[in-house]
Amino acid sequence: MSEKSNAPILFLGKKNDGHCQKAMSFIESNFNFAVCHLGDWDDPMPEDIKTWKGDYVISYLSRWVVPESVIKSAKIAAINFHPASPDYPGIGCNNFALYEDAKEYGVTCHHMAATVDTGEIIVVKRFPVFRTDSVSTLLSRTYDFQLVLFYELIGQLLNREALPRSGETWGRKPFSRKEFNQLEVITPYMTPDEINRRVRAVSYGVWQPKVEIGGLVFSLEPEAIKQSR
Repeated sequence: MSEKSNAPILFLGKKNDGHCQKAMSFIESNFNFAVCHLGDWDDPMPEDIKTWKGDYVISYLSRWVVPESVIKSAKIAAINFHPASPDYPGIGCNNFALYEDAKEYGVTCHHMAATVDTGEIIVVKRFPVFRTDSVSTLLSRTYDFQLVLFYELIGQLLNREALPRSGETWGRKPFSRKEFNQLEVITPYMTPDEINRRVRAVSYGVWQPKVEIGGLVFSLEPEAIKQSR
């Protein structure tokens, strides 16, 4: 692979993320006609994305929901790298895996469809979840595995190999923002086991569980969580 590919490619990723930066740099180093955009949750989608046409669309931790018109503008493939195994489509995937005490997790590359995390699955890379894992450690390892999967798949594109077909299917409909918001809430009526599962599943830096008492919701401070254990 001494020469760059002339296949026009659109890369969409996440701002201020080291793994995403490495993925984008790999694209720019290996494709002559690469259009790359990084964004955050509240950033508007760049206008040139809507009129782009080429061979590949690559979504890598992108904060934008890619319109169906852009997906269809890719002549060969529009693919997304999802930071979870097919058991956990949608939002808060690693949180739900920890809540369910999953023994295995993974990363998925799939064809994009109009509905997020429903397209045909290309390949899955799995790894174990440890009892000591938190949101932070599981997310860190997930991003490591996802970057490896990215290099492998893009390497196949550069070698002009056909994308594989895993034969796997999504395990459920995508988790919604509403379901994730409900996971964050703890009430006095929950069992100690349920509370511990939720604390483990949603505690991540400044993001902490919320306590609902009498219809009022309070944020739970990290120090309070430590003292309650």
